[in-house]
Amino acid sequence: MENKNVNETVVSEEEQLIEQARIRREKLAKLVAEGKNPYEQVKYPVDADSESVKANFEAYEGKTVAMAGRMMSRRIMGKASFSHIADRTGSIQVYITRQDIGEENYMSYKKDYDIGDIVGFKGFVFKTQTGEVTVHVTELIMLSKSLLPLPEKYNGLQDKDMKYRLRHLDLIMNKDVRDTFRTRSLILKEIRAYLDSRGYLEVDTPTLLPLEIGADARPFKTHHNALDLDMYMRIETELFLKRLIVGGMDKVYEVGRIFRNEGMDAYHNPEFTSIEMYEAYTDYIGMMDMIEDLYKTVTQKVCGTLDISYQGTEIHMGDWTRLTMPEAVKKYAGVDYNDWATDEDARAAAKALGVELEHENATKGWVLIELFDAFVEDKLIQPTIIYDYPVENSPLAKRKPSNPAFTERFEYFICGHEYGNAFSELNDPIDQKQRMVKQVEAKRAKGNNDAQVDEDFINALEYGLPPTGGLGLGLDRFVMLLTDSATIRDVILFPTMKPKK
Repeated sequence: MENKNVNETVVSEEEQLIEQARIRREKLAKLVAEGKNPYEQVKYPVDADSESVKANFEAYEGKTVAMAGRMMSRRIMGKASFSHIADRTGSIQVYITRQDIGEENYMSYKKDYDIGDIVGFKGFVFKTQTGEVTVHVTELIMLSKSLLPLPEKYNGLQDKDMKYRLRHLDLIMNKDVRDTFRTRSLILKEIRAYLDSRGYLEVDTPTLLPLEIGADARPFKTHHNALDLDMYMRIETELFLKRLIVGGMDKVYEVGRIFRNEGMDAYHNPEFTSIEMYEAYTDYIGMMDMIEDLYKTVTQKVCGTLDISYQGTEIHMGDWTRLTMPEAVKKYAGVDYNDWATDEDARAAAKALGVELEHENATKGWVLIELFDAFVEDKLIQPTIIYDYPVENSPLAKRKPSNPAFTERFEYFICGHEYGNAFSELNDPIDQKQRMVKQVEAKRAKGNNDAQVDEDFINALEYGLPPTGGLGLGLDRFVMLLTDSATIRDVILFPTMKPKK
């Protein structure tokens, strides 16, 4: 019996929505028949916005403004009515009377207008007896008819799945969502300003590539019909940016859309935005110094403080820690890399800690990496730089001259997640090719015969890549952090979604 009542309620709600949509179409037909088709409006002379008018009331008081936006509420009181109109900056109350806009237009406002319609209006600014800044309307026109009703005012659009699928509706109903994406834009603006101020040049590199490189990430594959050529969406911007350093563009960066044919979770989306930057004549220590300063600068400008909160955890962005990977594993796992004389010693240490290794014959370097993943990463809550990575998982980084088993590479972590990756870039073309060959061989051993060595990149290195520091940061994760967003879907306007049947 209860299930029947629930089903009847759902059907009733659906029928109600269908009926509202039908009525709105009838209103549109009436307007068109009267020669008032709202879709024929080409433009409207807007000269003010809600935020400016409310923030600068003294300057606007008594003056006539022209504004436009979406009608979000309506309170009809006989010969006079109130509405709230939302524009890109917020919303403002309007006061509409039959005397000011005329009998015919006022009746149309009462009968033909609906919540959600886009309207244009002119009028003078005043304050009501309750102190609310309001526009006393002298001209009102419908600029676009909303044929579908908005969600109920107080509950809004709450279903997470629908919020991501219907982002346009989410933006209409939820101010916090609009604010998140305004903040995203501000963060990107401040990052660009920071890099530009240091002499970096913003560039664009190809998104479609003629080969699949040997890196671990899986690409999306497509086909170019005119060339009859399989092509791959890029999984990074690195190799082309290094070509530019070879070409003499000593400081470059790219805000790049990246595509990886992999899983999805709170921190991963198949397409995302990275910012990669490369600087000649510096190393990974120089990039460490820069990324700390960049994060501090942007956080201060966007949040107004270096002490922020992320999902209930206080983060002190002004205080960064630096540890080598062996130091971090010793601190959190209690084992010392330097005590392992052989690979067998390393594997025994992992076994004693209950870590099941991915590779039966794992080297000391691979064991160190797996222990880091198992015991360290989720402990790095405050901003922490982990540097000196084993050569086994750093095919593009320069070896440490003092210890060739390690590379001059670092990643930085906040709230137990990695936010960026950097190297002293490998500029030895012979070493680079050997490492890329091993990458390709490893992929082909797993059945992927598409992977290839990027011979054009090796050729570029053979002309001479100067000593270079390079770094890539995940923009979406940085935005998550500064907007206190729980999932990457909250900071990507249109996240990848499984199609609904």
